[in-house]
Amino acid sequence: MKILVAVKRVIDYNVQIRVKEDNSGVVTDNVKMSTNPPDDNAIEEAVKIKEAGKAKEVVVVSVGEEKAQETVRKALAVGADRGILVKVDGVIEPLAVSKILKKIVEKEKPDLVFMGKQAIDDDCNQTGQMLAALLNWPQATFASKIEVKEKTLEVTREVDEGLETIEVNVPAIVTCDLRLNEPRYASLPNIMKAKKKPIEQISAGDLGVDVKSRIEQIKVEEPPKRKAGIKVASVEELVQKLKNEAKVI
Repeated sequence: MKILVAVKRVIDYNVQIRVKEDNSGVVTDNVKMSTNPPDDNAIEEAVKIKEAGKAKEVVVVSVGEEKAQETVRKALAVGADRGILVKVDGVIEPLAVSKILKKIVEKEKPDLVFMGKQAIDDDCNQTGQMLAALLNWPQATFASKIEVKEKTLEVTREVDEGLETIEVNVPAIVTCDLRLNEPRYASLPNIMKAKKKPIEQISAGDLGVDVKSRIEQIKVEEPPKRKAGIKVASVEELVQKLKNEAKVI
């Protein structure tokens, strides 16, 4: 079994996001970047399946600018075997990413494709579902537990009502939830070894995929500042304010 894991380079979740002065987007220059957190869970699960003897190879792919190579190297340092970087400059929408991944899947012929359930920058939660539609493969989204069987996967999903367990045929697309596992840290020796692992670089143009944006971003603004709260002296005063000022009762 071969597992393909898609990873994305995003602004680190600990960084305070700042909007550009011209409101054209968010500031990314000299900002710490890292792997999209749910993608770390996808990498960890793929490596665990390989360590259990149920997969022979884990291939990591990222779509983005040249610096996204760092994200691929991190995945190689925690156990992936080789990497692919599809170079695209600028913002790329989920549909274009899905079309690129379809081309990579057709080239690599994996049995499973793992990725995070959504990216923390655009929060779209679309790529996995679109890829499944383009490939006509089964999909299991928001996975919090994965059990590999002979020709199927048993996947426990996070849903509004609690947990849902489904079984899907292989090949399949799986999008991973943060509850799936605890991603490991890369050790220094493995970081050094990762520098020698191969990363194939491809341009989106070579794959024949149109990455032109279909959505025009007009303006980016910070959310309004939250007003300061007040203290009340009694329950009676709280009830009066809720009734007269907030008008919620």
